[in-house]
Formats: sequence, C-alpha cells, structure tokens
Amino acid sequence: MKEICIPVPGFGEDQIAEVSLTVGDKKVVYSYRVESFPWLIDSQTKDSSSPIDDYEHATLEQINNLRKSLSNYDKGWELIQIFTPRKGATHIQVLYRKLNS
Repeated sequence: MKEICIPVPGFGEDQIAEVSLTVGDKKVVYSYRVESFPWLIDSQTKDSSSPIDDYEHATLEQINNLRKSLSNYDKGWELIQIFTPRKGATHIQVLYRKLNS
C-alpha cells in the first residue's frame, strides 16, 4: 500500500493541518500539511448559460495568484497535490510533504 486516507473532521478553509506518520520499524517520520490559499471567483464574469456543476473554471488571474503563492512557499516543503475547489470557494487547498534531510 502506497497511500492512506485520513479523514480530518471539521477541517475548514484557511486552516493548516499537520500529520506525522511513522512507517514500520524505520522510525521515519513524514509530515504533511494542508495549506489554504485565497481563491476568489468573480461570479459576475461567469456565463450563466454554462452547465451547472459543483466546480468553477479557474480564471487566469486565479492561476497566476496561486502560482505566485506556491513559488513563495517554504522550500522545506514539497508540493504533493492541489485540490479542486468547490463552486463558490474562497480558498484553494494544497497538500505538502516536509522534505526529510
């Protein structure tokens, strides 16, 4: 097994969670962090005739703002995953793993 899923109840936007994990007898600790970055969608620019779903399409401005936030993030953390924000979300969440030295 290469992945595990750990539900974190009550985890909301604009919060940081750190989880440490020891695997087998190796006593190696992996630290993970979920970071939230601002993700505002201007609903006035959306086409009301587009299909209804739970997700919005990102604007170029949102992507550039996220790219800037990611490039300025602590270099001691490795980017693992960018989660898809729900429609109307004010933040986008990103999963990092601490680099072991």
